[in-house]
Amino acid sequence: MNSILAYNVYSQFCPARHFFEKMADKWVLLILNVLGREPLHFNLLKKRIEGISPKVLSQKLKILERDGFIKREIQQTSPIRVEYSLTDLGHDVSQTAFKLKEWAESNIEIVLKAQHQYDAIMSINS
Repeated sequence: MNSILAYNVYSQFCPARHFFEKMADKWVLLILNVLGREPLHFNLLKKRIEGISPKVLSQKLKILERDGFIKREIQQTSPIRVEYSLTDLGHDVSQTAFKLKEWAESNIEIVLKAQHQYDAIMSINS
């Protein structure tokens, strides 16, 4: 593969394109935001991210660990606990995730208004 195209996310075969696919996942962004504040155990993560199932949380944590964004540390307590924290790479990407969160919270009213206006126009034209 041409090295110039290898890292062009607009190229169909670019490995970096998979990064965008993963980061576009709402659960991944929320996990990165929560872990950006502090390391947490599985159950605390689940409590902080309302609506995520244990299965989905487990899947997303494995993906993030495999990609080098989080680390999983087994604590020798009784019962044994697992703590998740961001790696340096995870901290870097979590800053962008945090900015997206802030933008979404600041602009959701504008987005909702635009959706309402669009839906009203489309219902008239239907």
